[in-house]
Amino acid sequence: MPIDRPRIRALCFDLDGTLSDTDDLFVLKLARWLKIVRLAFPQRDPLPIARYLVMRTETPGNVLHGLPDRLGIDGWMARMGDQFYRLGLGRSPQPFLIIPGVAEMLAHLHGRLPLSVVSARGQRSAQWFLEQFDLSRFFHCVATAQTCRYTKPYPDPVLWAAEQMGVPPEACLMIGDTTVDILAGKAAGAQTVGVLCGFGEEDELRRAGADLILPATPHLLDVFGQP
Repeated sequence: MPIDRPRIRALCFDLDGTLSDTDDLFVLKLARWLKIVRLAFPQRDPLPIARYLVMRTETPGNVLHGLPDRLGIDGWMARMGDQFYRLGLGRSPQPFLIIPGVAEMLAHLHGRLPLSVVSARGQRSAQWFLEQFDLSRFFHCVATAQTCRYTKPYPDPVLWAAEQMGVPPEACLMIGDTTVDILAGKAAGAQTVGVLCGFGEEDELRRAGADLILPATPHLLDVFGQP
């Protein structure tokens, strides 16, 4: 089912794999660990095998993504993560990476439609990413794992973001890279876009009910047109 463009009055963005280049960050960190046994790799370069391993774990990871919610420990996990960041233990010499073109896309969309973040990250780490790339100014509100009782794949954070932006949830477009993003958006009554620059694969995003699949988040400007 194609996107009903006139119906869209607000945008909700996932963070990891949608705005943040989490894939490449994981690859770089894993490659750094694999350097210990780099003699085992062709040309002593661990980067290709690191990328392969990260790509192979994506679908199982997506299956487990909603498990903390089902066990009722998602809020506890987010609070513990924020404690680590508060103590400086979550900070790494490797900064966050941003998907190329995302900042420019947000600058184009800002002022045309209200924008929000709907993430399953903890509040502190989500804010750290937004501040690193000076993105906070673009967003009307930020929903994290601690904002609502339940996070994605439940609709609660999408419903909360819609209320904060002053639009009905069916007027929102949820943009994300995993099935939990699509499921949360659909459960809230929003339209959904799956992007292939993160953890999800096209087939599983389509099965989850994505209304549109894009190669990467900045291609959203193809839907809304340049200002």
